[in-house]
Amino acid sequence: MLWNTCHPPELVRPTLENTLKVLQLDYVDLYIIELPMAFKPGDAFYPKDENGKWMYHETDLCATWEALEACKDAGLTKSIGVSNFNHRQLEMILNKPGLKYKPVSNQIECHPYFTQPKLLEFCREHGIVIVGYSPLGTSRDETWVNVSSPPLLEDPVLNAIGEKYNKTAAQVALRFSVQREVVVIPKSFNPDRIRENFQIFDFSLTEKEMKEIEALNKNIRYVEMLM
Repeated sequence: MLWNTCHPPELVRPTLENTLKVLQLDYVDLYIIELPMAFKPGDAFYPKDENGKWMYHETDLCATWEALEACKDAGLTKSIGVSNFNHRQLEMILNKPGLKYKPVSNQIECHPYFTQPKLLEFCREHGIVIVGYSPLGTSRDETWVNVSSPPLLEDPVLNAIGEKYNKTAAQVALRFSVQREVVVIPKSFNPDRIRENFQIFDFSLTEKEMKEIEALNKNIRYVEMLM
């Protein structure tokens, strides 16, 4: 991923080349712009001033995108995409004069409490794959998570549907996303849970169950962009 301090076009290729060197790879399959906002370039990952305020940097997303296109042309990445882009920011890229490659994917928070139907529909219409992070909600780390939000996996609807299929609430939540054509990237360090996360292709949710889960939407973000 291209981090927020590396948006200036002249920094894009060197940043990717350094990543490839660290990973000991010739290319990556997908390289994405992590956020549609920029921090002040430099060594600090999260640059702040003497008052503890974020140090932002003016960014031209179209110029940054052109630099990613050049990386693709150079064979440093097979595909290029974005993350945390909204409808307007995606349109900015799609409507860019001389666009060579549109984003193949948009990685966003997406789960039963934050279903993002309008953004999903927009991406479908333009052939952009939605990659959903935090598809199970997320950890309860208050340093970066909105812990006032109810834990997704304790939801009674998800658990009731899970009992019907002898599945966990997590498996139901993942199956819900997959049936909406959302690519899911659940995170776990537990081997048993990792295996469970793959065991979602031996059952399907009915149209009624899909609508019941869609109705759970609360427009809740667990991952708050507090910057």
